[in-house]
Amino acid sequence: MTDDNEDFLDEEFLDSHATDIDDENKGLYEHFNITADNKQEPLRIDKYLLIFRQNSSRNKISQTCRAGNVVVNGVPVKQNYRVKPGDKISVLLAHPPRQNVIIPQDIPINIVYEDDDLIVVDKDAGMVVHPGFGNWDGTLVNALAFHFQKKGEQSDLDRVGLVHRIDKDTSGLLVIAKNEYALSFLAKQFFERKTRRLYWAFVWGNVQDDEGTITGHIGRHPKNRMQMHTYVDGSQGKHAVTHYKVLERFRYMTWVECKLETGRTHQIRAHFKHIGHTLFNDERYEGNVALRGVNLPKYKQFIKNVFEILPRHALHAHTLGFIHPTTKKELYFESPMPKDMADAVKKWRNYLEN
Repeated sequence: MTDDNEDFLDEEFLDSHATDIDDENKGLYEHFNITADNKQEPLRIDKYLLIFRQNSSRNKISQTCRAGNVVVNGVPVKQNYRVKPGDKISVLLAHPPRQNVIIPQDIPINIVYEDDDLIVVDKDAGMVVHPGFGNWDGTLVNALAFHFQKKGEQSDLDRVGLVHRIDKDTSGLLVIAKNEYALSFLAKQFFERKTRRLYWAFVWGNVQDDEGTITGHIGRHPKNRMQMHTYVDGSQGKHAVTHYKVLERFRYMTWVECKLETGRTHQIRAHFKHIGHTLFNDERYEGNVALRGVNLPKYKQFIKNVFEILPRHALHAHTLGFIHPTTKKELYFESPMPKDMADAVKKWRNYLEN
């Protein structure tokens, strides 16, 4: 998941528009609005908005507050304002929302559940979740826009919709809200880590312990800005905890089940690289070469064949459970292992048997 600069101001935008945004919010466009729940407990507004815009950052939200562009009940507030029950909150920016970016496109998607409040999708690997720089179409959101249009439903996917995201090459389950109330209710569960989510991953090497926990702050890598890095000393990044359990061993590769106590960008990928078990075929984290095994031509050819079967990092969002916003009953879903990962497992088993 990457930061989306359409949601809140960044440093460059703040510097270049300082005069405009201080001019009593003149010419600003509304990007986001919500009414706080009647049972809302006092909470700093920068933390509150982060619940609903997890693809942004607290720093960007604070900058937007300092610029006077977060308005509560018609009055600009600072980042330490505490949200109260019934507060009407708006985020205003100097540029119009990119509503024209979301073009309905007839793209096949696997819908496993849908009602008036939400939709659960089992996403294929290779599909970007949301339009952004370099990927303005062909995304899951474009496909959903077409789906809703075909059903005659109205859904503003810029303001409601994505409660969480998974990487382009990660397959598996996602829930999308269809109204503001559902977004608020579901986002709170994700923020408080009350959802039931398990990931399956193939990692290089023979993981020593059958079960374990990886703890370490995750932040941007100091040299490779395309990677996230684990800072055990907590000097940078955000606190992150990953629990894992070994499901099957393939001598040079291990199939693990992961439960995230936190939800940081590339958390599983960064944590397992930190302990020396990079995700299998994870090009961004140098997992797309034979990191473990014998140095023989036959083995190298075998690995090349498996990479062709599984041409992406081996990560799958296997389960998703949450409380429904209206019925208040738990919904639980399981996504079977996708074909590319299943075929890779068969290949490994056959290799070890022979």
